[in-house]
Amino acid sequence: DGFNTEQIADLLAEKGLVERDRFMAVVREQHFDFSFLQGVPKGDRRLEGYLFPDTYNFELGVDEGTIVETMLNRFDREMKELDYATLTARNGINVHQAVTIASLIEREAKADEERPLIAGVIYNRLKIPMLLQIDATIQYALGENKPIIYYKDLEVDSPYNTYKHYGLPPGPIAMPGRASLLAAVQPAATDYLYYVAKPDGSHAFATTLSDHDINRELYQ
Repeated sequence: DGFNTEQIADLLAEKGLVERDRFMAVVREQHFDFSFLQGVPKGDRRLEGYLFPDTYNFELGVDEGTIVETMLNRFDREMKELDYATLTARNGINVHQAVTIASLIEREAKADEERPLIAGVIYNRLKIPMLLQIDATIQYALGENKPIIYYKDLEVDSPYNTYKHYGLPPGPIAMPGRASLLAAVQPAATDYLYYVAKPDGSHAFATTLSDHDINRELYQ
């Protein structure tokens, strides 16, 4: 959970299951007939968020297209089990937007109980509107998971830079698991607009900027 397409390609290549360039070509170019992919922007990142993170067993020699389709089939099963189209409609968003929110949650949260709260913060900021300012989108735009984000990194020229662009990024930034997918369509009812990571990976939440600044002093 939380890997992006390139990290999955690296992992599968490391296991000797795929040739990395062929896998990425399949991701970019091969057609897969799933309803949840309708309206997904084409390009290198079109399957980002949709290769469901799970445990898979593949035989050596299986082709790259079969691996991708297996992961998409697993995502399709998840969508049907959760009746995800109905849940997204209740929140006034489409599936692609929900998966995008879920990917942000996946990259930001470590504790399952915090996922709905982080979802609540995202929805609250979208409603105002207020910049999401999610560090994980900066890491995605930079193409690396930097442990520390510097002010210069916030200037990266990318539609995924949520410090510069209002609203959601163009698409998911990682593969969300079930807990994050559910949180994205079942956000906590909260007034929180801010959160900051604590050393243990949990978060301190705040409603006002002044309280948020206090939390930053305490934990960062």
